[in-house]
Amino acid sequence: MNRLLKWLRHDHLPPHLQAVVQPIDQLAQQLDADLAGGPEKTAGMRKLIEAKDCFVRARIEQDEEV
Repeated sequence: MNRLLKWLRHDHLPPHLQAVVQPIDQLAQQLDADLAGGPEKTAGMRKLIEAKDCFVRARIEQDEEV
């Protein structure tokens, strides 16, 4: 298992954040299973982590505006 997948898990988050992270988690797991290891795969996983963090912050900001 790719060591970076732990940063994309969603099951520990509150439900409203799980809904944001779950599709990214599933995509990352599928790509990890389908692609051979290497620097480009690692870079892609890191970018998914960055994107996940941005989307979570966007959801939190959205919730604060209400």
